Amino acid sequence: MAKKLGVLQIEKLIKQGKKGAYSVGGGLYLSISKGNTVSWLFRYKINGKARWKGLGPYNSANTLKKMTRKAEVCKAMLSDGIDPIEAARDEKADTAGKTLEAQREALLDRMTFKVCALEYIESKKSGWKNKKHAQQWTNTLTTYAFPVIGDMPVNQIDNTHVLAILTPIWTTKTETATRVRTRIELVLSYAAALKYRSGANPALWRGNLDSLLPKPGDLMKVKGGARHHPALPYDDMPSFMAELMDQDGVGAKALRLTILCTTRTIETIAAEWSEFDLDGAMWIIPAIRMKKGKEHRIPLCAEAVEILEELKAVRVGRFVFPSMRKVKGPEQPMSTAAMSSVLKRMKRLDITVHGFRSTFRDWVAERTSFPDRVAEMALAHKLKDGVEAAYQRGDLMDKRKNLMEAWADYCLPKKNNVTRIRA
Repeated sequence: MAKKLGVLQIEKLIKQGKKGAYSVGGGLYLSISKGNTVSWLFRYKINGKARWKGLGPYNSANTLKKMTRKAEVCKAMLSDGIDPIEAARDEKADTAGKTLEAQREALLDRMTFKVCALEYIESKKSGWKNKKHAQQWTNTLTTYAFPVIGDMPVNQIDNTHVLAILTPIWTTKTETATRVRTRIELVLSYAAALKYRSGANPALWRGNLDSLLPKPGDLMKVKGGARHHPALPYDDMPSFMAELMDQDGVGAKALRLTILCTTRTIETIAAEWSEFDLDGAMWIIPAIRMKKGKEHRIPLCAEAVEILEELKAVRVGRFVFPSMRKVKGPEQPMSTAAMSSVLKRMKRLDITVHGFRSTFRDWVAERTSFPDRVAEMALAHKLKDGVEAAYQRGDLMDKRKNLMEAWADYCLPKKNNVTRIRA
């Protein structure tokens, strides 16, 4: 049996620096390795095979008395059939697991809705056809969602929070609200795919919000199967246009052109000078800019040409309606809200820019004898009758010229108040 070592003997061995493992007693050993590195070990046998468990370095904190107690703990574990080395490994793995779990919890706490939303936009924007789509996403979420849930961990968002965003605008700004809901749903789906959250998506419509909110279709009047935007009655158009002509600014000119050409907002504000033949009184919008992906020709009435000539005299770039804000990078067209701002200045919050297309369509149907297909082509709508569409190869340009002249005459009546209606 090896002789037990005391404190003085241990210090003497260390001073001598003689390499080896020296029994202290009770399975406790003092190890002196090459380079005079000194540590404590516990020696034991499992299934007849000797094993050595490190107990720590030799220093003032790890005294002989303390190490003796550690060795006794190891012996107690052996008597219970527990391997001290394997137990230490399990404890280390458990601690590591708890550490990783704590780190994940900390990550989830930092993974807010705003962070996820911006990550999602960045991951998708290269595939979006419209370059302004990313900005529109950011703007709507910044306006409506971020103030409520922007700084919330994405794994804590539930129906209550989504409703807090949607309820204030669901009946007053229904179309905007539906876009916001869809965008929140997609961001939360993205977060779930990355394991940032689990459980049902609180922004889902079917089987979820549809039982808590009115259907968008019930809030927006439906006409001809399409959403009906608040529109000006056509009887009020002449007086409205007269008031509009008294408004200053490029936004007012853009709105006048939009009404006279029955275009959509984005078709007007993103118009480029290369699309216009003012001598031939023609505006050709390329397919890439059209909702249906098909080139659209618009015959320009004299008043539309006059507006464009005024703007051309002060042309500053490729856009007919350039942004007035100074921004780095390529030039930008005016904001989509510019024409809506004109309506606000005129205190006409009861109508929308897009609604003027409905005004035009109602006027054609109720006050003229122009065929429906001519009006539908003027609005760049797809013909509903597939057979008719297949045989209708042309765009009825001559009839549409007459229609747009008649519309201009109606919107801007002459002094004798005579309106020419041509069929």
